[in-house]
Amino acid sequence: MLQEKAGAIAGQIWEALNGNEGMTQKGLKKATKLRADKDLFLGLGWLLREDKIETSEVEGELFIKLK
Repeated sequence: MLQEKAGAIAGQIWEALNGNEGMTQKGLKKATKLRADKDLFLGLGWLLREDKIETSEVEGELFIKLK
């Protein structure tokens, strides 16, 4: 059940990032309408494991973009 949730959230994140240069953690959380940070990180972990995203720190904030 958690695996299905992680996959669904990863899909939401991928859709939000598709077609732009990337987003901050806050912007991505708002774009995906996820309420909890743990859900956002669950989806990010899935995408990182699948090597679909890159993360970096920009001005002290997490920045995420598609590869």
